[in-house]
Amino acid sequence: MAEQARDKNSSRLTERGRATRERILRAAGDMMYVKGVSLTTLDDVRAASGTSKSQLYRHYPDKDALVRDVVALQAAEVLDRHQQLLRRLNSFRGLERWRDAVVERNALRNGAYGCPLGSLAGELADQDEEARQAIARHFATWEGLLEAGLVRMKDSGVLRADADAKGLATGLMAALQGGYLLAQTAQDVKPMRIALDMAIAHVRTYAVPAEVDDADASQGEAGGR
Repeated sequence: MAEQARDKNSSRLTERGRATRERILRAAGDMMYVKGVSLTTLDDVRAASGTSKSQLYRHYPDKDALVRDVVALQAAEVLDRHQQLLRRLNSFRGLERWRDAVVERNALRNGAYGCPLGSLAGELADQDEEARQAIARHFATWEGLLEAGLVRMKDSGVLRADADAKGLATGLMAALQGGYLLAQTAQDVKPMRIALDMAIAHVRTYAVPAEVDDADASQGEAGGR
């Protein structure tokens, strides 16, 4: 996914041209994540990427084009990362490992700057319809990774058959994004962990009750006498 975003519209470029485009896009992505889209200018990107005006405008004639590629890049990297974490999800332990991984990664910045994709959504959703639709698609894909894991948990008998995998995935995503926002404002990941813990606890209400082996139960009763 990340490779597709980086190589978009670059098939006609030379190796040097692709490297320049990559450098511009990376610089823009980093700056827009930290400063925000509105406060990042093309001159800022040019200076940060060490490119000339002619180089910058050859690849990105306007800021809108650059923003669209930044959205694609950030989404691709987020989705790649979560696909690695969620592709084999089929247990509550796996769900907890996913929670730990996202919280620990966010803790590296003490929660600063929020979600790479969510922060773009916050700025662009009401200003750029094309960007909003693209981000909505990326979020749907992200939520789908969670839903697929929950379906596997149903199929393996961890969750009850009546568990709404899609609804539970939406709840987990809402807790994740709300957790990013609270961690960002508090500069502390504790609220993020609490939000995810509560969402996972709700998923647990659909867990199939563990069956107690009769022999173990009998042994326990004997030991209690």
